Amino acid sequence: MACGFRRSIACQLSRVLALPPESLIKSISAVPVSKKEEVADFQLSVDSLLENNSHKSQLDTQDQAQRLAEKLKCDTVVTAISAGPRTLNFKINRALLTKAVLQQVTEDGSKYGLKSELFSDLPQKRIVVEFSSPNIAKKFHVGHLRSTIIGNFIANLKEALGHQVTRINYIGDWGMQFGLLGTGFQLFGYEEKLQANPLQHLFDVYVQVNKEATDDKNVTKLAHEFFHRLELGDTQALALWQRFRDLSIEEYTQIYKRLGIYFDEYSGESFYREKSQDVLKLLDSKGLLQKTAKGNVVVDVSETGDLSSVCTVMRSDGTSLYATRDLAAAIHRKDKYNFDTMIYVADKGQKRHFQQVFQMLKIMGHEWAERCQHVPFGIVKGMKTRRGEVTFLEDVLNEVQSRMLQNMASIKTTKKMENPRETAEKVGLAALIIQDFRGLLLSDYQFSWDRVFQSRGDTGVFLQYTHARLCSLEETFGCGYLNDFNVACLQEPQSVSILQHLLRFDEVLYTASQDLQPKHIVSYLLTLSHLAAVAHKTLQVKDSPPEVAGARLHLFKAVRSVLANGMKLLGITPLAVC
Repeated sequence: MACGFRRSIACQLSRVLALPPESLIKSISAVPVSKKEEVADFQLSVDSLLENNSHKSQLDTQDQAQRLAEKLKCDTVVTAISAGPRTLNFKINRALLTKAVLQQVTEDGSKYGLKSELFSDLPQKRIVVEFSSPNIAKKFHVGHLRSTIIGNFIANLKEALGHQVTRINYIGDWGMQFGLLGTGFQLFGYEEKLQANPLQHLFDVYVQVNKEATDDKNVTKLAHEFFHRLELGDTQALALWQRFRDLSIEEYTQIYKRLGIYFDEYSGESFYREKSQDVLKLLDSKGLLQKTAKGNVVVDVSETGDLSSVCTVMRSDGTSLYATRDLAAAIHRKDKYNFDTMIYVADKGQKRHFQQVFQMLKIMGHEWAERCQHVPFGIVKGMKTRRGEVTFLEDVLNEVQSRMLQNMASIKTTKKMENPRETAEKVGLAALIIQDFRGLLLSDYQFSWDRVFQSRGDTGVFLQYTHARLCSLEETFGCGYLNDFNVACLQEPQSVSILQHLLRFDEVLYTASQDLQPKHIVSYLLTLSHLAAVAHKTLQVKDSPPEVAGARLHLFKAVRSVLANGMKLLGITPLAVC
């Protein structure tokens, strides 16, 4: 990737510095697009060469850059070398740059950027990603949206890089809340309402029984007894629970279909209710269990061994907890998938929980606990529909579709389409995902419907419209022009800026693969779309000489291809895919 230019520069540097080219490649970066016409294509930070020298000064670095620039020579690939502020700058032969970039995009297709030398020493791994994880017997809460789309992005990225990825939806289908729900349904449930609108009715029952339990201790006692019966395998209790579970997954599957997301495995806490007993026995055999004054069983996870930090693994009545089942699940997955890395995508409020689970795995002697990772994220604030506060994701998706249909109807240039509702949902989902992914995952953010649906600016709507416009350009002019092209026809500043930006795609993917932050790809795609919008206005295809039209179509096709690649990694289905 970077079409071999990075390696060519590294080879020349290696001869001067007496260092292997491989050790220099990652220090050579494509220069971000600038509004200045004259800008280098690649840059080497001299600081990275001197990082082991603790006595270096800014003056030393600048001097080193100047001396290195004088020792290096231009060739058929590099046409200019200069020293910048603590950097070495390289300009690539324009004709070679144009031909190599566009050829590489065409040849690599969906793999463009992924075949880069930046990934050449990347070992292929078995990776488990646990994400989404809604609680059954409740409608899909909007709070699970972030885990769902972030986990999908991480799985997409790891898979694109060649790793063997297993996507797990670890459903909350066990625990004390099912004692409450089971009791609540026996007290307030109606069969006809359950059949008509299963999860809405179960949600209403759950709200009512929680309210009753606050005022009536007998309801709480009945709930504990129901969950205890579940843990003991009572047939009637399990049959009711199984029905709630089946109805829930049936509805969740429809939500995931709308989101364009799939899982390799639907797992649940219930699967580990028996295995968690084995975990407790193992912890006991190692002398790690301690009983509190209230009768709960805990494990000391403090580094000092003074019980300053404990994790409860069993209630006083003998029933298991979330942490115990998480331990059982981790051990089972290691046995089943022999993963190299396991990633949990869950909100930042669960940070302490995962720290404790990973620490207990280490205490139990599982060295692979070091390879378990929690990817935390912040909270979305202010997500409301026209009807008020949002609780359910289905309401958000319906609102997205409805608002987007209205927007499309109000735009005079919108073409008639076969399935406007489906198109509206694709554009709306892109809008939701881009707003979510623009900042650091750990940050909370304020949701804004107005900002989400802007067709101009840094939005998902703008990305989709750009892609659709480029597709339309190919459909209108593509057939007769996309055979060969003259690189001399793509030397305008707008063309060069796009080519320079396309050079950087592999670096953006590399950065995202290191910190698992989608914002790098989002920022890159938005810049690419803005560059394409400017070029679309100034580099006319219609009425241009065939040679010029063909070259410009090649450029726009490359932009559309890379734009689609990046959108798919983010979990967005590009509109009007060619």
